[in-house]
Amino acid sequence: MIRPYIICSVPLLGFILLLPAADATAQKASVQQLKDGIVVQLPKANDNAVRTVRLQVVSDKIIHVRASPLDSVSSQKSLMAVDPAGVAPKWQFKQKKNQGVLSTPALNATVSLTTGEVVFTDSKGKLILQERKNGGKTFTPIVVEGQRLYQVQQVFDSPDDEGIYGLGQHQNGVMNYKGQQVELAQNNTDVAVPFLVSNKNYGILWDNYSVTKIGDTRDYEPLHALRLYSKEGNEGWLTATYAKKSNPKEVVVQRPEASLPYEFIEDMKNFPAQVKLGETVATWEGAVASNSTGLHHLLLKNAGYVKLYIDGKLMVEKWRQAWNPGTAVVPFNMEKGKKYPIRLEWDPDGGESYLGLKCLSPLEGQSQHEYGFKSEAARDINYYFVQGNSLDEVVSGYRQITGPAPIMPKWAMGFWQSRERYKTQDELVGAVAEFRKRQIPLDNIVLDWSYWKLDQWGSQEFDEARFPDPNGMINTLHDKYNTHFMISVWGKFYTNTAAYKALDAKGYVYRRNAADGTKDWLGFTSSFYDAFNPKAREDFWQLLNTKLFNRNIDAWWMDASEPDIYSNTNIETRKRLMTPTAVGSGTEFFNGYPLQNAKGIYEGQRKTDPNKRVFLLTRSAYAGSQRYAAAIWSGDIGSRWEDYKNQISAGLNFSLSGIPYWTSDIGGFAVERRYEKPNATDLEEWRELNARWYQYGAFCPLFRVHGQFPFREIYNIAPETHPAYQSMLYYNKLRYRLMPYIYSLAGQAHHQNSTIMRGLVMDFGNDPAVKNIGEQFMFGPSLLITPVTEYKARSKKVYLPAGSGWFNFYSGKYQTGGQEITEEAPMERMPLFVKEGSILPFGPEIQYTAEKPTDPVTLYVYTGKDASFSLYEDEGVNYNYEKGAFANIPFTYDEKSKTLTIGERKGTFTGMQAQRTFNVVWVSKDKPTPVNFTAAPAKTVTYSGSAVTVKMD
Repeated sequence: MIRPYIICSVPLLGFILLLPAADATAQKASVQQLKDGIVVQLPKANDNAVRTVRLQVVSDKIIHVRASPLDSVSSQKSLMAVDPAGVAPKWQFKQKKNQGVLSTPALNATVSLTTGEVVFTDSKGKLILQERKNGGKTFTPIVVEGQRLYQVQQVFDSPDDEGIYGLGQHQNGVMNYKGQQVELAQNNTDVAVPFLVSNKNYGILWDNYSVTKIGDTRDYEPLHALRLYSKEGNEGWLTATYAKKSNPKEVVVQRPEASLPYEFIEDMKNFPAQVKLGETVATWEGAVASNSTGLHHLLLKNAGYVKLYIDGKLMVEKWRQAWNPGTAVVPFNMEKGKKYPIRLEWDPDGGESYLGLKCLSPLEGQSQHEYGFKSEAARDINYYFVQGNSLDEVVSGYRQITGPAPIMPKWAMGFWQSRERYKTQDELVGAVAEFRKRQIPLDNIVLDWSYWKLDQWGSQEFDEARFPDPNGMINTLHDKYNTHFMISVWGKFYTNTAAYKALDAKGYVYRRNAADGTKDWLGFTSSFYDAFNPKAREDFWQLLNTKLFNRNIDAWWMDASEPDIYSNTNIETRKRLMTPTAVGSGTEFFNGYPLQNAKGIYEGQRKTDPNKRVFLLTRSAYAGSQRYAAAIWSGDIGSRWEDYKNQISAGLNFSLSGIPYWTSDIGGFAVERRYEKPNATDLEEWRELNARWYQYGAFCPLFRVHGQFPFREIYNIAPETHPAYQSMLYYNKLRYRLMPYIYSLAGQAHHQNSTIMRGLVMDFGNDPAVKNIGEQFMFGPSLLITPVTEYKARSKKVYLPAGSGWFNFYSGKYQTGGQEITEEAPMERMPLFVKEGSILPFGPEIQYTAEKPTDPVTLYVYTGKDASFSLYEDEGVNYNYEKGAFANIPFTYDEKSKTLTIGERKGTFTGMQAQRTFNVVWVSKDKPTPVNFTAAPAKTVTYSGSAVTVKMD
């Protein structure tokens, strides 16, 4: 990066120019022109007003904006951004009155020379995005660990019809964040990625690593910000009643409470002394009123069972495991002064449990038409504006800034089996043997935590009593069962281990938790290594390399990568426990840990074995994680229908955040006790929940089962005669049949920066009906996925987006878009549609991805519109594709001539099939054709790399 105040004496474009202000009102402003942009220095109204604005041209469609109250912006190197590559973009600068206009061929960035306000328009002057009038920039000085920083905020205008997406993974069932608050703070089940995308086809990447609020940036307030009334009508509190769980009529204590401050370990002291959580249920009841009319938001945090009623209506009914609380956002319209009855019922369901209820009053005035970014700690305001003609272009811009996503190994696109946990070598190998015996396709088996001795967490050594021959186990998986092996590793170390002592001696660990002597749930003291320290990352990798990787392990599962040093403590404690990092305080860099942790593993493995693709599954991520081969799973979610439903919007927004590989624990991780020893009714619900989740999971970027007992292998969920078993097997085999399509999507995610799992707003942004739809999505360009998320539902309302017709995958029946239909959904099937004008390639039936060549390929051509698809192939396991070793076979269908063209193959790689067989199946409005792999094709084509055409009969 060029430092902004190095002045060159040659006044030519590309060098610095000192430009006088245009008139008297801006005489004190100056503009300096650099090779890659401009620096504006403004008149200084006060010490904390904006003084400097820096606009850097990254590309025709990307402008990097920095602003500071100081005379220069920070020179701190970004952790999320990569150095610009390629030819420097063309741009020009003009000064008009009190404005400076920086222009590229695609957009204009206009900065006020009096306020620093920046406005973005397209090349024709059409408004795309505007900072709040007068700039919307706020700098509040703070001191953190002796360093002067700022709390910063940037506010943008937002039209009423705007939809806001991305921002990582959050579990509240919200698709469109307009008018909501999203807090970016790494936590188990919440993943912070500071990239916002808009249905107006732009994105904002916020380059900051501290806890950040986006959207409505006000702090949630205690419940008593509302007017509270007890159940007797007394103003000022709700009536809190704690009763015996064994006899709810026996009251332990009843008292007035005006807030529910029980969210973290530090808050446990707030409960009445008489209350024992494992033996108590509680109720808060009375009424609430507001001094404002409008949409209020309640933020409910709970572990255990909870029901929230407002005005007699059940608003929330949830369960979460006691040790990992979840949240729900409850929007509720209130009239000023009107009382609304409220009742909150809570069963902690364990001796460790948490509860909180906070509120936000309605947005008022101009704030209803704005959103903001507000960060706890920063050196300046720092963001990238990304323009696109589509959301695909916007996501591509994000990856241009933060780095491309490598292609995952092909086997990773297959099915993964996991459970918490395989306790012995025999259990793990036995599970794989059973899969092969039953001919259930499988590519990867996962060994979760605690394969080490009880007190040796972080040693990365197998407990020889339970895993007597790890090398033999891995060789058996590879050689006998053609199965890959992934192992769980943590950045966590017990203080008594040799590994901890070696890292600690070099100052490579966070020492506070160890100094406090805090014990984890197994009764030992631990801490995490400092992933911000490059030398610590090297040592951590060498530990993994010498203890594990040299055993021919295929992939890494990095758990608790937030980092979760001490679970369920508040943010202030968590920041303190990871301070200092090698680059600054835990406050300033709170969200950046998973990015640096992934970096160390990726760079370490690529250096150790440059020819083996890295695969890292991690519980947390940050902007840029994709460049380190990081895939993310949604954390320790519950095995409940509402948790399953919430995964869909969570995964879609995560994918819109620019990181293409995501997955959830099919079936949910933590299980209600009723499923551990189920009666007949609960057993059927358990089986149906897993079957429905499995149907959805087969169309996620990664397809994996994981969770606590009951065991998660499909033969342990249901017998093979049961509809749940048959459904899971069907979708598993369908996933493998679709492997030519799926691996092509993986290739496109790297080569074209595309997105695999696609919110409808990506492909149908012109249809306003899709703006808030978070329970349907596109899997690649062709498949419309509509998961069934309600128990015993045998039909589902499905919206078919406008702008296209749709074919039922199972029957071939055609329906027009732009309408809601009710589709049959027997337990064995979820509704599945193919977009008109699609070409879907299917491969042969296989038991694992490398079992046989992908031949023949059956091309289902869905007519009615022109169609295209490119079949991508490479060597599947190495990085030769980075050197050009890959091939594409283009397919195009012309509706007017009713002709399919299998185009000339481009590229080559070792092991490529020189000759291919393509079977062609036509699907049309007049000839509904179901997907049937045993039916004869309409045409069989032998292909040797040259173009071939096939005419529809």
